[in-house]
Amino acid sequence: MLTKVLVANRGEIAVRIVRACHELGICAVAVYSEPDRSAPHVSGADEAYEIGPAPAADSYLNGERLLAVAAESGCDAIHPGYGFLAENPDFARACEEAGFAFVGPSAETIALMGDKTEARSVMERAGVPVVPGTFEPVADIAAVRAFCRKIGYPILLKAAAGGGGKGMRRVDSEDEIDSAWTAAGREAEASFGDPRLYVEKYLQRPRHIEIQILADAHGNVIQLGERECSIQRRHQKLIEESPSPLPSLMMSDGAGRGGRGGRGGLREKMGATAIAAARSAAYRGAGTVEFLVVDGAFYFLEMNTRLQVEHPVTEMVTGLDLVHAQLRIAAGEELASSLDAPTYSGHSIECRITAEDPLGDFLPATGVVDELRIPGGPGVRWDGGIARGNEISLHYDSLLGKLIVHAPDRDAAIARMARALDELVIDGVVHTGPLHRRIMDEPDFRAGELHTSYLEEHPQLFAPDEQDESWRAIAVAAALLQDRDRGQGQGQGRGRVRGNDEKPESGIDAWRRAVPRWPERGWGNRL
Repeated sequence: MLTKVLVANRGEIAVRIVRACHELGICAVAVYSEPDRSAPHVSGADEAYEIGPAPAADSYLNGERLLAVAAESGCDAIHPGYGFLAENPDFARACEEAGFAFVGPSAETIALMGDKTEARSVMERAGVPVVPGTFEPVADIAAVRAFCRKIGYPILLKAAAGGGGKGMRRVDSEDEIDSAWTAAGREAEASFGDPRLYVEKYLQRPRHIEIQILADAHGNVIQLGERECSIQRRHQKLIEESPSPLPSLMMSDGAGRGGRGGRGGLREKMGATAIAAARSAAYRGAGTVEFLVVDGAFYFLEMNTRLQVEHPVTEMVTGLDLVHAQLRIAAGEELASSLDAPTYSGHSIECRITAEDPLGDFLPATGVVDELRIPGGPGVRWDGGIARGNEISLHYDSLLGKLIVHAPDRDAAIARMARALDELVIDGVVHTGPLHRRIMDEPDFRAGELHTSYLEEHPQLFAPDEQDESWRAIAVAAALLQDRDRGQGQGQGRGRVRGNDEKPESGIDAWRRAVPRWPERGWGNRL
């Protein structure tokens, strides 16, 4: 087994990996940028090393510095988490050349699946169905126009080296190609250092369903069922669950996955296809094969060569620890034969709580976490990377934490998630919790009527209701009264008063602290 692992990441995933290391008796070494000095992953690790200033390019993306810390601290492995360098083949190769076990697939596999057009070609040769589109980057706008005339509109322009919705633009007509080409290419260059684009047919209202796989270095590959990830904004996931409520997946013929989908059915076919995809890429470690499902047919979208943000829902329904599995595979262990037929139980839902403003087009939000209350109770899990007093800046990903629940069935899981969201308090920064809470009550969501355009087709989720407006009015009134009582009234609800520390603040901010639960109600935390 490994003895000491460098956790080359931050936030909730770094905390998650540190905990897994400790459970396996492995020493965990954290790294941190200057503003992350007091972050939970730092205090939770056995050792911690500062690696640079706030900008990620000078800290968490500094591969040379990370390797130096791994050598200095005597690590035998490096776990990249997700994001940052997790899918960088050059970093994976550098780790291996420096004598460290890289907790993930080989550099060759990362490079193969990271080039989306090459990955599509590999999957097609392996007999995996792919979304209609080009199998190599398009040379110019004229080539895009020519291809679109063959397959019709709408189409997607996508970054060849991309992922996570970056460098992607929908095109509904020939008139939109020029602007989309320019915007997508610019974003691809900024995000991945590679402006190349390819064309893919845009599928109308598909479901986004992915299969979790594990593969060891001995040729064993297993799949651990599906996750539904259809609720998204700008191709980035907001809510995930397992199993999928898609009726054709839920139907059973009495075989396979504990009666939740049968041999020869859609679930069985997607699982077998995911295994074939992993074998075709000579995969090792934990990975995810993502599909789009339309009218009973499924198409390969991409393969993520890392642990996914949404891995906890698979853990909750299988009882397996995927980070443990990653570490054991990296140590050269063979997958246990018992994993070939895992036992599935109940239903799990995850909400990604991000520092973004749903009423402001999901723009990133900043602030200081001055109140944090984590839900508890049966079947509730919080994977978080923040603590009271932490500053939320624009330097890093907006993910604050993940709220995950598990219950005997989907209805019970929704009810449990609603209750947990009611208990969650993150004050001091605008976040997406209130939006998630509304979705839990929305009839189409409760009925399992999901697709990737769900948010666009449910604008009522973003409209304040009467209760929200009442709380807004109460907040403003309270702030005005407080300002008046202190002799600092400004007449706008934004009067600046001074406390004992002489730090200026608004009456509304002070009222938030006096009644810290109020941001849970509707959209009041936007004030």
